[in-house]
Amino acid sequence: MTNVASFTSPLTITGGGTVWFTGLPSAGKSTLSRAVADRLPAGRVELLDGDEVRRTLSAGLGFSRADREANIDRIGFVADLLARNGVLVFAAVISPFRAAREQVRRRHRASGTPFVEVHVATPVEECAERDVKGLYAKQRAGAITGLTGVDDVYEPPPAPELRIDTRGNTVDDSADAVVALLREKGILR
Repeated sequence: MTNVASFTSPLTITGGGTVWFTGLPSAGKSTLSRAVADRLPAGRVELLDGDEVRRTLSAGLGFSRADREANIDRIGFVADLLARNGVLVFAAVISPFRAAREQVRRRHRASGTPFVEVHVATPVEECAERDVKGLYAKQRAGAITGLTGVDDVYEPPPAPELRIDTRGNTVDDSADAVVALLREKGILR
């Protein structure tokens, strides 16, 4: 049996840019961003995972609107800084507010850095079923409030470059769609 992958040429990163994965908790943002990153050459890709950033760069921020906007702004600043210096950045961040995501896009536009928004549009019912971190169970039990998409706002992007509903796709299918978009945008070849 012949390995089909051996016939495909390896992907090449043409320059820096940011791919912003947004969606509800447990939508699959981190899983998808890692799957795409795993297909690319090491050393020129950086993953900014929202949970990791909250423990480090945004430690001390809470979940008020102002704190969530500050978190998005910090991640956007770091993403743009890295991207301007030739790194392909995957930011896997809930980022519930449309205006805050648009501010990140404007920052990239001002620096001439490519920015692509991917809405991981998994419905809240599916996210609650997955419940990777147990947040939906905690919210139902009354242990937490302010869960994005349940009892706090999530503003879906009106026109992302790519919208993926992970219910009907495998991780590989979804990663293929992201890679195809990045090739179309000239970020990969």
